[in-house]
Amino acid sequence: MVSADAQTSPIGSWNMINVRAEFSLNWSAFLEGQIRSLRYYDHFNYHEVKAGLVYRVNPQLRVTLAAGKYDTYREGGDFLLPKNNDEFRIWPQVLLTQSLGKFILEQRGRYEMRFAKNGYRNRFRYRLGLQYPFGKKTRGFQPFQIGISDELFLRTKSLISKETACSSL
Repeated sequence: MVSADAQTSPIGSWNMINVRAEFSLNWSAFLEGQIRSLRYYDHFNYHEVKAGLVYRVNPQLRVTLAAGKYDTYREGGDFLLPKNNDEFRIWPQVLLTQSLGKFILEQRGRYEMRFAKNGYRNRFRYRLGLQYPFGKKTRGFQPFQIGISDELFLRTKSLISKETACSSL
């Protein structure tokens, strides 16, 4: 008999809230919070809060400058100490969208400058996604969307620790 399991751990949860304010046709800002758990609303191990400014170059191209605080805790409890990671990130981003009938193709490139208690790291991210907006349009926008995406993460350097940075001065 042959047996295979695709997932060995229970289903977790990933909760987000996102607030956006538009200042003009081209300028907006956002604030987002996330909380994640390794089991269905139990064993919370991650939270983040981030905010940023967005400039719409044209209807298909947006550039963003944002920053956020990202904390990961030890597995096995609800924000069980010690923290595995305590990180602050600054990230510029480019978002390109293209309509494909009722769908929207999305490409996102992001450069992350990551500051943690044990040093500094760079990371490039590329995400490709497909969105399907739905619901009654208000002010030209549909209030809901469902999507699928995948993301590639690339690091340029290994960890640069505070000790290494100080000793190389």
